[in-house]
Amino acid sequence: MAVLGATGLVGQVLVKLLMGHPWFRLVALMASERSAGKPYREAVRWVQDEPLEQDVGEMVVGPCESGEDLPLVFSALGAEAALTVEPAFAEAGSLVVSNAAAHRMHPDVPLVIPEVNPDHLDLVSRQSFGKGAILANPNCSTTGLVLPLKPLHDAFGVETVQVVTLQSLSGGGLAGLDLEEAQDNVIPLIEGEEEKMEREPGKILGSLGDTGVNPAPLAVSAQCNRVPVREGHSLSVSVGLKQKVTTEELAGAFEGFAADPEVEGLPSSPEKVLRLIGDEDGPQPRVHKDLDGGMACSIGRIRACPVLDHRFVTLSHNLFRGAAGGTLLLAELAVSRGLVEGDWIKEGRGENCQTGSRG
Repeated sequence: MAVLGATGLVGQVLVKLLMGHPWFRLVALMASERSAGKPYREAVRWVQDEPLEQDVGEMVVGPCESGEDLPLVFSALGAEAALTVEPAFAEAGSLVVSNAAAHRMHPDVPLVIPEVNPDHLDLVSRQSFGKGAILANPNCSTTGLVLPLKPLHDAFGVETVQVVTLQSLSGGGLAGLDLEEAQDNVIPLIEGEEEKMEREPGKILGSLGDTGVNPAPLAVSAQCNRVPVREGHSLSVSVGLKQKVTTEELAGAFEGFAADPEVEGLPSSPEKVLRLIGDEDGPQPRVHKDLDGGMACSIGRIRACPVLDHRFVTLSHNLFRGAAGGTLLLAELAVSRGLVEGDWIKEGRGENCQTGSRG
């Protein structure tokens, strides 16, 4: 498999997670023209907490050009580049698993959190990107919101959501880590973020019908802020539910939530995806962001809301759960479902379509 946008922050976290992965073999690193032709160790500003493996560091970075021999491609591109690059790889036969925003709201592209809506992978059969396909990982803050909303929506019905985010510097990529104006400051604008958080949950929590996804009828109001925290997005959430329930019942829904066994068995799956934090002042990024390798979502401060019904605080690691790790888990689910088998063929497309079977 290959990583597109390998020199950016999410790209290098993907590279870190793929070094020694039990299922995937990294054979290509691709980035912008200014990085192409250089050894990866020279092209990347490596800021991970473990050394770059020598053989990966010596790999020569290539341009983001599609080929015929890449059954699986991870995209950590910016949205503008992804609009044209990702369909080109899909046209050439690659399954593109993307962290970019470019195709998330395309009606035929599955926008998937594996623990929440794995059935949406069936949308792949509707795509017209050529021999391949595109799968999308949600916005990092959307993931931190939808994971706790899922058990509430299933058990009680979610009608309205108000969310205020406190998003870390690393959510802005490598440039975000150097953002001087964020030091000792709060910036109440993250371009495009509120719109993503208000659109994406309805698609993810929606039901799959004959013509695609029927969005869940919930209204989301989001206010997004950049804060001087290196990693971990905190969300203060208030929800209005269809049913009147107690805070104990709310906590019970969180505690009882579990992914499908298929998802729980994947290499990147956390032991428990929703973690209740009993401390009165939790969750906190410094203390809780790395639970289950950064793939768990922590929940605390569950209490009644005087405006809506209930309120709580969630925390998730934006680079692992929200970005690279979530993308990797989605790719593992695609492999488990038989969407990546070398020269794989999707079901349900055209007269000459053949049915593949998992080996």
